[in-house]
Amino acid sequence: MKNIIIGAVVTLAFVFIYKSCSETSKDKSILEENSMLIQQQIDNVSKLVVTEGHFAEVYNYKDSQQLFGPLITAQKKALVVVNADVTVAYDLSKIDFQIDEASKTLIIKSIPEPEIKLNPDFEYYDVTADYLNQFNANDYNKIKKNVRASLLKKVEQSTLITNAQNRLLSELSKFYILTNSMGWTLEYNGNVVEDNFSTLIKD
Repeated sequence: MKNIIIGAVVTLAFVFIYKSCSETSKDKSILEENSMLIQQQIDNVSKLVVTEGHFAEVYNYKDSQQLFGPLITAQKKALVVVNADVTVAYDLSKIDFQIDEASKTLIIKSIPEPEIKLNPDFEYYDVTADYLNQFNANDYNKIKKNVRASLLKKVEQSTLITNAQNRLLSELSKFYILTNSMGWTLEYNGNVVEDNFSTLIKD
């Protein structure tokens, strides 16, 4: 009788240990699958979020040089019409993130800055220059530099950046939907995302 009781206790102990090991292994397997799924989702949205726009600029270029003091002034000028296609993009492959399996947390450490690309087309009108002050490569480079700076300022003041950011938020919201459905926590910049990224990014 004693041997039967001992045998039963040993059997129950083995069953309990086996069951515990099986559950631990199963939980670990699910955790690894969840991590892989999150990684795959991030890879799927790692693409450029692009917003396109068109800008026009009319630029008056003037340059004068004094020769032999104030006695003689040599001038040159040009009217430049610029049409530019502009794109604003986020390269989501550059998102810096970390998956913490222990706490079931997806941590977004940083988001790339927007990339602004300008493709300007220059047309020169009313180009005049005195004999002693001719147009040269430096003049054309200066025109391009000044026009680019002016266009960038226009882009920053336009709705193009806002539209691109809204598209970025739409992509990032997929992370919140995924982690929330799996019982994980999404964290960005040290803050837990409880709804969406909008307020956190704009801050």
